[in-house]
Amino acid sequence: MGKNKVVIGCQWGDEGKGKIVDLLAADADIIARFQGGANAGHTIIVDDKKYVLHLIPSGIIHPGKICCIGNGVVLDPFGLREELDVLAGQGIDYRGRLWISPATNLVLPYHKLIDAVQEKNRGTGSLGTTKRGIGPAYVDKVARQGIRVVDLFSPDRLRRRLDYQRVVKEQYLAGSNDERSDLDRTCEELLGLVELFRPLVTDVSRMLHQAHAEGKTILYEGAQGSMLDVDLGTYPFATSSNTTVGGALTGLGIGLKMIDEVVGVIKAYATRVGAGPFPTELVDDTGERLRAEGDEYGATTGRPRRCGWLDLVALRHVVRINGVDSIAITKLDVLDGLDEVKVCTAYELDGQRLPEVPLDLAQLGHVRPVYETLPGWKADSTGQTSFGSLAGNARKYLNFVAHDLNVDICVVSTGAKRQETIMM
Repeated sequence: MGKNKVVIGCQWGDEGKGKIVDLLAADADIIARFQGGANAGHTIIVDDKKYVLHLIPSGIIHPGKICCIGNGVVLDPFGLREELDVLAGQGIDYRGRLWISPATNLVLPYHKLIDAVQEKNRGTGSLGTTKRGIGPAYVDKVARQGIRVVDLFSPDRLRRRLDYQRVVKEQYLAGSNDERSDLDRTCEELLGLVELFRPLVTDVSRMLHQAHAEGKTILYEGAQGSMLDVDLGTYPFATSSNTTVGGALTGLGIGLKMIDEVVGVIKAYATRVGAGPFPTELVDDTGERLRAEGDEYGATTGRPRRCGWLDLVALRHVVRINGVDSIAITKLDVLDGLDEVKVCTAYELDGQRLPEVPLDLAQLGHVRPVYETLPGWKADSTGQTSFGSLAGNARKYLNFVAHDLNVDICVVSTGAKRQETIMM
């Protein structure tokens, strides 16, 4: 039996999971997305053609691969329609290859309205959300008042549930001139999507269990990063779902024995979008250089990303809570040409040296990073396909990271294109 892998982001998202999933999908039969929503943006470049996916698993680019969206995702139905139209326009046929769990909760226009209002009301304490309605949709899910994919096929039930939303969200909807508050319009637009969704809906959990029993290989795709996990990340500056390996189990309805390997994706430096603690952030020329060379702008929002040195302290936390077996390191080429490269190996807080993240992750905003400085390299890593062809100091840098985290390296990405990759 092939190894069933779960791909986890090990930082604050934007690690390059889209490319890694695309690479690993070549050896998988099924690719299944287990959490998050359209706040994710996975970019894949194949033969100079760029694909940006927000909801559909990255494996859809591979002909013949089956892709699933699990119950742990919050799905923007109108966003999905747009994404499907874009794929069809690019000659990618999803029919018979894309399946959605009927238990998947929907992100609806009023969720986006509420997200925007709440973020505005937070003022200087804003969380830096994408305003895509993700948080409010997960709130409805946990409050057991969400609208799910299966509700599309029962118009009366759909109307009743939308009517209930008028009551529980009166403070946001009543008297609003925003078209997103018009629930009658939302209802009619949803009913107009029924025939699009009908052939896509199946019991994803059962499908995956059957595929596993038949010896097929499954690749589980996460979104965002582990440091944004709602339980184990930098709460409250976090996303609203479990971005860690546990999210794969609950978000797809699978058992622990259906995962054989956890692959953690790590950018060769660190980035973060939005508010929240970021101990190694560089607010200087080096930070600007990383942003420019790495094209560090959000695939979903276009927002510039905050950039900094690699943080091994945070990565040790993530490797532990996910049980990471191997790591894929992306954007190594962005570090080319630097005289030196720094790595955070510990924190200092109130005069104490911390080798691990503090129990209270809110304290991350007050720690001082302790760096180890490694020599840089002048050679061009872009497009290299073998580890031995990398500059000696680049290899030393990679080995330093792997040794500290006590994991193997499975992939090194040396560029945005699919072929610009070292498979270890």
